[in-house]
Amino acid sequence: MPDLLLELRSEEIPARMQRQAAGELKKRVTDALVDAGLTYEGAREYFTPRRLTLDIHGLTARSADVREERKGPRVGSPEKAVAGFLRGAGLDDISQAQIQSDPKKGDFYVAVIEKPGRDAEEIIRDVMPGIIRNFPWPKSMRWGAASSEPGALRWVRPLQSIVCTFGTEIEETRVIDFEIDGIAASNVTYGHRFHAPEPFEVRRFADYAAGLEKACVILDADRRKDIIRDDAANLAFANGLDVVEDEGLLDEVAGLVEYPQVLLGEFEEAFLEIPDEIIRLTIKTNQKCFVVRKHGEDSLTNKFILVANIAATDGGKEIRYGNGKVVRARLSDALHFWHMDQRDLPDLATLKKSAAQFGLDLKKPLDQRMAKLDALNVTFHARLGSQGARVDRIRKLAGDLAPIVGADAAEVDRAVVLAKADLRTEAVGEFPELQGAMGRKYALLQGESEDVAAAIEEHYKPLGPSDVVPRNKVSLTVALADKLDTLTGFWSIDEKPTGSGDPYALRRAALGVIRIILERGVRLPLLSVFDDRDLLSFFHDRFKVYLRDMGARHDLIDAVLSADADDLEVVARRVEALTKFLDSEDGRNLLAGEKRAGQLLAAEEKKKTRVADTVDPALFETDAEKALHDAILAAEKRAREASKREDYFAAMEALSALRAPVDAFFEDVLVNTEDEAVRANRLALLAMIREATGTVADFSKIAG
Repeated sequence: MPDLLLELRSEEIPARMQRQAAGELKKRVTDALVDAGLTYEGAREYFTPRRLTLDIHGLTARSADVREERKGPRVGSPEKAVAGFLRGAGLDDISQAQIQSDPKKGDFYVAVIEKPGRDAEEIIRDVMPGIIRNFPWPKSMRWGAASSEPGALRWVRPLQSIVCTFGTEIEETRVIDFEIDGIAASNVTYGHRFHAPEPFEVRRFADYAAGLEKACVILDADRRKDIIRDDAANLAFANGLDVVEDEGLLDEVAGLVEYPQVLLGEFEEAFLEIPDEIIRLTIKTNQKCFVVRKHGEDSLTNKFILVANIAATDGGKEIRYGNGKVVRARLSDALHFWHMDQRDLPDLATLKKSAAQFGLDLKKPLDQRMAKLDALNVTFHARLGSQGARVDRIRKLAGDLAPIVGADAAEVDRAVVLAKADLRTEAVGEFPELQGAMGRKYALLQGESEDVAAAIEEHYKPLGPSDVVPRNKVSLTVALADKLDTLTGFWSIDEKPTGSGDPYALRRAALGVIRIILERGVRLPLLSVFDDRDLLSFFHDRFKVYLRDMGARHDLIDAVLSADADDLEVVARRVEALTKFLDSEDGRNLLAGEKRAGQLLAAEEKKKTRVADTVDPALFETDAEKALHDAILAAEKRAREASKREDYFAAMEALSALRAPVDAFFEDVLVNTEDEAVRANRLALLAMIREATGTVADFSKIAG
């Protein structure tokens, strides 16, 4: 079966767009071919900074013939109905239709539409121009003389050539000839623009990939990544160093080069005075280079790994020098920021009011920055006030949370008033990713305790489902206060997540609160913090997602999580106990007994049969009724006592004793007796079962 090779070669495609664009090209081409009636065995996309490539193998050479019968109106139908049928079927006259008879419906028209198959080459030629012209680049441009013409081709960067070949492995391939704005598809491509810029012909994917490699282009992005990773590790090891891994940077760099060449650069040791985080971000952001450590050590060295796109004749000397020159310039700026952040602000006299409000010491640089943040009235949100007002709210909330978490109140207060101070530092202004981390460093420099410094950095955590949850109690308290203030604030102004939109990361904030409560054992009834049932419902939604991700069954979560449940740790423990209990024989017995009683009771309630408000033992007519009543009272008492001890498994075990008396009751007792009072009393007995088991779960929501 034939294969299709497609290459779209252009000037450099931004690295962040390459992978998605290659996937989009594969989807659009394969979808178009399948829609046209072709099938294929497999397809794979490739990308480099200068080309998108698609290899489709096992493509059918021709689409199948199609025969379709389209049923029309009855014979003798109104003229308009017949005319509409003819238009839809593509017929010129009703005589071109057939008449079929139906014993029940009579005679009606049928159009037999036959569509002959088409050659794959014809289909490819038809679909390719539209796919290329309408390709959904996030940003695109026009160029050249044709750019002023209506409908001119737009591409992310000027498109330079198109390869489109088709054929089997044993036959000579053919060029699918189409043209877009003067660019004609061919079987000619080009290698590395410096090392091998000459054109060469290709037939199918195998010789295309081999030809590119010979011309200094590594087509496979994952292979380029492996080359960079391995060569960097080997070069670092040879110099007694370890590369600081950065998968995101590795992806980006692999998208910047077609022929990766790994080199070792350096800068002056004096710059190591700058914190490692700033050095790493400076070199990564500005030069797309990797930092290194001495082998077995944590701190960075004055070396870095760079990746060039050419094999220089001087061994890379000039490339290393040029990169080092830029790195030194950027580190000079970073060193300046580092020093400036430790100096006094020039307008301390204007900060005294803010300092007094937050108990700040204007002799300390970080305190000055917090005072400046407040004095400038920096907006947190137009409807929620300034950053200073927000810190004041968090401060009050954290004061209430400190005894609940068991944190030192004074340490918590100090951490809160300094938590946002680094937003006014030069380092965070240049690198917003460092907020929190720089606050911790500056806090330690001015003599704050380890707990306060840690809380300044960690109060943003956890940032997602895989991020670490703080352990320090001061950090936990400030993190909880920060997230709860965010949630209650945005709920108060009705700025809630909608669909996939969550501009203020409120889902992440709620998940952070949930993880702190559950993973650090913080007993925090949420309604003691806020009185908003809608917000509690939002927490429930995120809580369900969290528990399902932890492996809990959705029906067991629903069985335990009542609408007013606000102690999430208790709910989680009850779900865990219920899961374990239902795996036991006692658990299965309890579920079966409750289901039997609950279903009968629910059916009678639906029919509006009277159920007595309380059970009257004087109306018992059988020993089975009395035995069940006694068993319910005893089991409920033991279950409530166990629940008070928060031993939910024991509570469920106590209730499992109901199975035998429930079975005996149904064997010996006719619930729907003719005596209305006795019937209502027996239904009330079943209601007692539901109420007793309801102390641990709503069994009606459990599957099985």
